Amino acid sequence: MPIVEVTHDPQIAPARLQALAEALPHAVSLAVQCPEEPYDGRLQPGDVEVRFRSRGPHDSGGLDVVVEVRSKWFASRADSRQERCDRLRDAVVVAAGTTQVGVYLSLPVAGWAQGER
Repeated sequence: MPIVEVTHDPQIAPARLQALAEALPHAVSLAVQCPEEPYDGRLQPGDVEVRFRSRGPHDSGGLDVVVEVRSKWFASRADSRQERCDRLRDAVVVAAGTTQVGVYLSLPVAGWAQGER
């Protein structure tokens, strides 16, 4: 389950943020799919956790949107992490409507547990 943090310029239009919020779960799932965690195109609750925050007055950075993705390390993901990151960046550019985008893909050794509904 990827955890996605989106930091954005406060001047980004709400419609663009909505488009990004709608596009990210699928785009991130495509970016991190692998044999160990395949993506079948049907997202379920808990599959992708996306959090948005506006850049504050004391934050620094010149990009309109920065997307940080943390997803569990698998060798198949790590071997192609830059290509995965580049594809996700391209999807974010389209959804956010700006080329001033940064994407950071982190693949830590981690575990995940989720309660049943």
